[in-house]
Amino acid sequence: MKRLPSTPALELSHVTKSYGKSRGIENISLTISQGEIFGFLGPNGAGKSTTINTILDLLRPDSGTIEVLGLDAHDDSVQVHRHIGYLAGDMETDSSLTGKQYLQYAAHLRGGVSAEAVDKLVKQLRCETNKKIKHLSRGNRQKIGLVSALMHDPDVLILDEPTSGLDPLVQNEFNAIIRDHAARGKTTFMSSHVLSEVQAACHRIGFIRDGKLIRVSTLEELLENVAHRVSALYPSGAPDSRLRTLKGVSDFHIHGKRRAFTFSGDYTELLHILATKPISDLQILEPALDELFMEYYSAPTTKKGRHV
Repeated sequence: MKRLPSTPALELSHVTKSYGKSRGIENISLTISQGEIFGFLGPNGAGKSTTINTILDLLRPDSGTIEVLGLDAHDDSVQVHRHIGYLAGDMETDSSLTGKQYLQYAAHLRGGVSAEAVDKLVKQLRCETNKKIKHLSRGNRQKIGLVSALMHDPDVLILDEPTSGLDPLVQNEFNAIIRDHAARGKTTFMSSHVLSEVQAACHRIGFIRDGKLIRVSTLEELLENVAHRVSALYPSGAPDSRLRTLKGVSDFHIHGKRRAFTFSGDYTELLHILATKPISDLQILEPALDELFMEYYSAPTTKKGRHV
């Protein structure tokens, strides 16, 4: 399928899906570019899987539109699915098959998938393919599912909790695979509640809460205006009074010769004050993504679902 590079890989416009009186997703609008790795972050029950199922046309939204590579996700679903690789949150399949038999069957259904391509992914992800799937751990089932999603080199990967149960070495290999995928102009949409996974791989992150998209931004944008933890070691006296009264300083503590505080303000002014006395060690720490996660999920939202 020929397409312009400017065509979004995924475009959701005002998508709503409810389950009677139960919450689903509400007024989700989102555009994801070709070549982007997008992390969809939220706690269990926030609406991540519902969003994925509407993209895949497994659920029909009550309102709104969804396009994949410029094609309507419902009207053109057969063509859309040819260009998608999908991994469900917990792979379920015929447990009487071995991993090898399942992958051979999946390759046959896809058509045009070489045995070499499958073998390469099996080795990269360290898959156990000789055992029956019912005897595999969740992590090993997940690896089989990832090979199935990746084997036809899809233009769009849609992955629901992709690294659940994977060991760190396989997680690193998975990250390398999707980075290569992105470098070739292909797109990954991955839902997760594993913060380190999103931080390690994604270009942008979307936060969903109670079925509403409350923020989309790069990691750098998320960190730009948040407070950082500062720790400075003074061997012979510190500018305590100036630090305590500097705008943006909070939670100021003295631990022997070390001064520690939280800061959100003018770093030029901060560094000038810090340097007025001899300093032997300085650390300015970015907040971990889990701190941002808790900030977004503990704060109230407006009626439109935006973080306030």
